[in-house]
Amino acid sequence: MGLQNDDVVIIEKSNKERGDDEASVITVNCPDKTGLGCDLCRIILDFGLSITKGDVSTDGKWCYVVFWVIPHWNSINVRWNSLKDRLMSVCPSTSSISFYFNQQSSSSSRSSPSRVYLLKLFCVDRKGLLYDVTKVLTELELTIQRVKVMMTPDDKVMDLFFITDNMDLLHTRRRQDETCGRLITVLGDSCISYELQLAGPEYQSLERGVSCLAPAVAEELFYCELLDMENHSQSLSPDLVNLRKGSVSIDNSLSPAHTLLQIHCVDQKGLLYDIMRTLKDCNIQVVSHFLTLIRLADFQVYLFGVW
Repeated sequence: MGLQNDDVVIIEKSNKERGDDEASVITVNCPDKTGLGCDLCRIILDFGLSITKGDVSTDGKWCYVVFWVIPHWNSINVRWNSLKDRLMSVCPSTSSISFYFNQQSSSSSRSSPSRVYLLKLFCVDRKGLLYDVTKVLTELELTIQRVKVMMTPDDKVMDLFFITDNMDLLHTRRRQDETCGRLITVLGDSCISYELQLAGPEYQSLERGVSCLAPAVAEELFYCELLDMENHSQSLSPDLVNLRKGSVSIDNSLSPAHTLLQIHCVDQKGLLYDIMRTLKDCNIQVVSHFLTLIRLADFQVYLFGVW
């Protein structure tokens, strides 16, 4: 059984120009694997989207997933093409998926974390240089773990970017050529030399993403979001206040081989991902599930056939 490359992930965006306030729909149709739902939810969360409703069905070998998503904030500019690429990168390969994503499938099967690479850029300094580079790296789904900038007396700059690849493909020649080619196109004549290589072992600890933000800086960066969460919590109805503790019920009476798991709680950012990640860590596979946001902050999820 095979699918065309574009049929594995289909995104139907809502039309805001026509005043369409409906959620965008993300459909994934691919071979199943344990933890696939967790991986999909994590990527959707990383792109600033909230899942308002979802439906999953699988026979254990092939799965069909539908998510209804909306941006966390109206001002978010969702990079839909990059989102589709990221979602496809975690889907198990089919017979007709391109070599590019088959490389990802083989690399994602390994349990080793993403490796840290060192990108060296020696350029003539100019206004917006750092912005142009970071924009290209972001569009390529490369995460910047650390940056070192060194100026020279003759108005040149050496930029050292320690990066990881969200798609775990930077070890391939095609991915490296794509990255360097995009950078050269943007930098133009200002680029004197460039080099992309695996960083030394002393830098591999950066992949754990340890934060070094001072408490005062973190408070300033996230104060608005925390304030919004506080106001949102204060606006809960008495019925929803009772849901703060949440409820989880497990029913093994429906089937000797499957379990029904029901969760009813107040919604929060990343909730579905947290649930899926817990199931993945316990090596539990979801046969089917249905989730819905019943009303403001009221979240229910039903997972059937967990084994």
